[in-house]
Order: sequence, then C-alpha cells, then structure tokens
Amino acid sequence: MNTKTITPLLAAAACLLATGCRQNMHNQHKVKPLGESTFFAGGQGARPIPAHTVARGDLREGAAFTGLGADNKPVAQIPPEIKLTRELLVRGQERYNIYCSPCHGRLGDANGMIVQRGYKRPTSYHLERLRTAPIGYFFNVMTEGYGVMPTYAPQIPVADRWAIAAYIRVLQYSQNAKLAELSPADQQQVQEQLANPAAAGEPHTPSAGGSQGVQRPASIPRENNGRTESPGDHKP
Repeated sequence: MNTKTITPLLAAAACLLATGCRQNMHNQHKVKPLGESTFFAGGQGARPIPAHTVARGDLREGAAFTGLGADNKPVAQIPPEIKLTRELLVRGQERYNIYCSPCHGRLGDANGMIVQRGYKRPTSYHLERLRTAPIGYFFNVMTEGYGVMPTYAPQIPVADRWAIAAYIRVLQYSQNAKLAELSPADQQQVQEQLANPAAAGEPHTPSAGGSQGVQRPASIPRENNGRTESPGDHKP
C-alpha cells in the first residue's frame, strides 16, 4: 500500500476521532447534587426545602396513621377508615401470633416464649390500666415503640397494626368476660360446658397457618417500603 492510499485513510480516521471528542454530552448545563452554583447568591446549587414540605406519599397525619386524636391523645374508637369485621379480627390474630406472641404470649398474659427464656417481661394486657386504655394506645405503641419495645412500623403495615389492636381487645375480653353479659341460652351453654369439659371439647381457634388466606381489607391505610399510601388508594 503506497503513501497516496494511506494518507486519505489516515485523514478519514482522524475526522472520525475528532467527532468523538465533542464534549456536548459531558459538559452539560446542570448542577450536580450538592454542587456549587454561580446562579444563586449563596453559591449553593441545592435549594432549601420550603417550610412544611412533605414528600409525596410520606404524609402520616391523622388518627388512622398515628392512633392519636387532635388533642394528641390515643383515640377511643377505631378510625372510620377501618371496618371492624370478623376478617379484620382473624387477620389481627394471625399477625399478633407472628409478631407479638413471642413476648406477650398467645393470651396476652406477658408470658411469651422469649420471656420464659429470660427476656424482660412486658405488661400483661389484662391489667386494669390496659383493659381500660383506648384502642389508639396500642396502635401508637406499635407505631412508635415504648420502653424496651422498638417500633414495629417497618415490619407491620398500618392496616395490620389496627387489626392487631382490635384483636388485643378480643384477648382482653376473652379473659375478663362476664357470664351475665351473655344471653340466657348462651349462659346455659357455657354452664353446661363448664360442668362437663370433656364433652364440650376444645374450642376451635383459627391458627396462624390456617388464616393465611385472610386478606387485609382494602379500605385500611397501608405502607409500602416506608411510604404510606392514603386510605383511598387501593393499589394491589
């Protein structure tokens, strides 16, 4: 190959290399995160966040998300977004047995397995102070933690925390129910069962494994990877 042939090829290659050296895509007119800027008087590219700004999906206000009312005290009733149904209670039993029973015990008597192995004993749900505590108190403790108990908000979504709080009320009533509150027919049935426990048999209680098919009601607020969705957002 002679010089006359090589020279045009080298020139063409040089032109191709030159076009690849343009910096238009590298030197962009933008400000990198936390970089300096000559546009603003303070020299900072990152701008201060306006007061009271809330990131999209991070608004966690109202009793449905905190368990607290406008007076910053636990609410006495389940928020209207929550529908108290049997499905909610069964879901609460399932979640309670998974997350709460290791400390609080299946009956809420503060005698869970890790307590039996030396962990600090929590307060029994059947003390008068907790039997009369507003239901929002239990939700708020699960959300924010209390004493040696950490917050369970990362592990338990808003919906399931309300389900657990409702089920705690079931546990409390189961250990403190009064016979006089039942109808005469039910009173007679209970008395017969107490008189002959062998004939009555063991009462059926749904197990954690047996209630896996229970779905969380769609109307209850939920959280997804730390972001709280509004009660009306019915995303799957």
